[in-house]
Amino acid sequence: MLESRATRAYTTPMNAACLLLAAALFPVEPTQELGVRLEPAWPNLPRLERPLDVGQFPDGRYWIAEQGGRIVAFRELEPNQAGEMQTILELPVSRRGNEEGLLSFCPHPKVAANGRVFVHRSMRGEARGRIEEYRMGADGRIDPATERLLLEVPQPWRNHNGGQLAFGPDGMLYIGLGDGGAAGDPKQSGQDVGSLLGAILRIDVDGEPGPDLPYAIPKDNPFVGTPGARGELWAIGLRNPWRFSFDPATDRLWCGDVGQVAFEEVSVIVRGGNYGWKLREGFAPYEMDARRGPGELLEPVHAYPRDVGISITGGFVYRGEKVKGLVGQYVFADFGSHRIFALPASAADTPQKGPHGAPAIQIAEVREPAGFGLDNRGELYVASFDGRVHRFVSAEGP
Repeated sequence: MLESRATRAYTTPMNAACLLLAAALFPVEPTQELGVRLEPAWPNLPRLERPLDVGQFPDGRYWIAEQGGRIVAFRELEPNQAGEMQTILELPVSRRGNEEGLLSFCPHPKVAANGRVFVHRSMRGEARGRIEEYRMGADGRIDPATERLLLEVPQPWRNHNGGQLAFGPDGMLYIGLGDGGAAGDPKQSGQDVGSLLGAILRIDVDGEPGPDLPYAIPKDNPFVGTPGARGELWAIGLRNPWRFSFDPATDRLWCGDVGQVAFEEVSVIVRGGNYGWKLREGFAPYEMDARRGPGELLEPVHAYPRDVGISITGGFVYRGEKVKGLVGQYVFADFGSHRIFALPASAADTPQKGPHGAPAIQIAEVREPAGFGLDNRGELYVASFDGRVHRFVSAEGP
């Protein structure tokens, strides 16, 4: 997650000079081909501290999660004007590592009826991540005393935590976890089906819990019954999945996976898929004599090199109404180069070939884009470490 110039210094020669080179190779002004621009969504809000998740509750309140452990909520009184911002939950988190903190906030699909919300956070002390459930009260605040632990994952190092939580169209909770950190996946977790790291997990938080588990493992998960494998696994071979989402039109699961030294990649995640890390990075070989897990290695839809960016932030396939040219485009970003890109979601209909796969175009720029979100109408937002959330709007105006 959020692999900045600083956190990349020990793994890659990428530095400020490389970013200057990238600026020379690519136009500073993004293309207007799709007719989109960014604007601050709520400029009257005070500056936020490293916002990385944004969404909207069924009752109309918007919520924003900050990496430091705070979740705030407010109503939009009129376009681009927020009402009073309230802290609805604040949790202690580890910030020893740049990639640690509150990693994801995810309301249950039926939160209006059951008040259930889910959090993934880095814990203080020994490096580990926790996925927890909380309950929201009638006053719209989340009571820390309702904490229920679902899953605790030891982390060998303090980077590559992944962290995304998202409910799929099947009602299951999907969880993204990085390979455990350091550099080059020294524990080879990405290809180890006995580990939860370097993978997308899928669990059932509504079903009857399994033996010694506070959740159920869906019977149709691909590695259920495989000796030595974790039943929670849905897909493997990922380095650091930083943000994934489901396309509401196709149910495809799109994921941005942060690269090591050469490529960032966009993949469509399928049941039992093996996405190649650390045998491959993007379309290219990385360490082909490393441990290999089950399944053929699946190619990404798109990969971009170091002269374009250094740390992908996965986004959404846009299905809203306000930006006509963006409909059917997968929108994603690069945290380090500040670029926002789009590629046609239809590119996933056919196999792609390297070195870059389907072409993407730059459509906007914003400082350190850390996460995307949707409102209840399917309109798209990006959370930036400039302390703002920005909204995608038509370049032609309302």
